[in-house]
Amino acid sequence: MEDERIEGPPPEGQGPDLDELDRRLLEIVQEEFPLTARPFLALGEALGMSEEEAMVRVKRLRDQGIIRRIGPILDMRRLGCSGVLVALPVSDERIEEVAEVVNGYQEISHNYLRPNETEFNMWFTISASERRIEEILSEMKEKTGLDQLVLPTKRIFKIGVRFEIPR
Repeated sequence: MEDERIEGPPPEGQGPDLDELDRRLLEIVQEEFPLTARPFLALGEALGMSEEEAMVRVKRLRDQGIIRRIGPILDMRRLGCSGVLVALPVSDERIEEVAEVVNGYQEISHNYLRPNETEFNMWFTISASERRIEEILSEMKEKTGLDQLVLPTKRIFKIGVRFEIPR
């Protein structure tokens, strides 16, 4: 899986080199990204910099893995879709292969490894129509041969996440 992360804080002195403008930029991006035709111009104006500098800073932060993604969070239920959480029992030797299959579906998000006391260690969510979810699960079973633990969404808990930017 190409987007590997290490849990916990970095060792002392090994955090990212962020200046005050980076920190303010990250705060704005995560809380109120401008929904305009030229969002980086609006970001630059809010921070007293040019549109180009705002774009360069966001690209640098993305290249460093600090910003993973900028995009909407959609209410899939209002779009007529459902969601399921799925887990697969993937051996260490097959992680890359199975991750490639799983990541090949645009309806899948949040694919991650979660070692635990059970054999089910690869977890991801599927958001799609009921019929499409069944198709994806069937195709995945055919491609990987793996058992699937499928947990349909029963109740939605809306949480907000705001990360404190370290100083």
